[in-house]
Amino acid sequence: MRSGSSSSGSTGRSRWIEKVQAVADLTRDDEVAAQVATDLLKRPAVTEHVTPAERVRVVTELTRDDTVAKEVTTSLLRRPAVARTAMRDDTTRMLVNRAQFDNSNETRERIRERTPAVRKIEHTIEYLDPVGSCHGFVATLGRLVPQLRGQEFTEDERETVRRQIGRVRAAADWLEGALDNGEFTLDEQLVQLLKGEE
Repeated sequence: MRSGSSSSGSTGRSRWIEKVQAVADLTRDDEVAAQVATDLLKRPAVTEHVTPAERVRVVTELTRDDTVAKEVTTSLLRRPAVARTAMRDDTTRMLVNRAQFDNSNETRERIRERTPAVRKIEHTIEYLDPVGSCHGFVATLGRLVPQLRGQEFTEDERETVRRQIGRVRAAADWLEGALDNGEFTLDEQLVQLLKGEE
């Protein structure tokens, strides 16, 4: 009885192998194979037998083309659960942020090319920012310094204020150097001073 059952199982396995070989022979042509694969992957009963790792491999292969990858990624990120999980990955989040920054830059450049007046507006804003910052600082001191009359500070408190004044002087010198000499870089000592590390 067992030998018959074993023989039957062996025959079944043999037929299964023959069928797989027949399908492989019939799908040697890439166009035929593509159509057959497409049809098979539309059958839920077929796809549920494919392991998660194999599914990932198939999707990776199918999305090598940038246009396809863009469409698939866009569709996937419209699913809130997928988007949330993807954004938990530090590298993915960094690359998405970088892409948003690059897209914003491209948009700004296109606007500048189409509307030359935008560059003048940006220049005005870039001019007003440092002027406004200096004005705000001076106005704040104009309000604060008179209020110090009658206040007594410890030597430590006075020293802390002096350190902050040193940072302000360094930042003001840096701004002046940028205006006069086009020197926009921070040397290491200035970085530490502005951070309050000196």
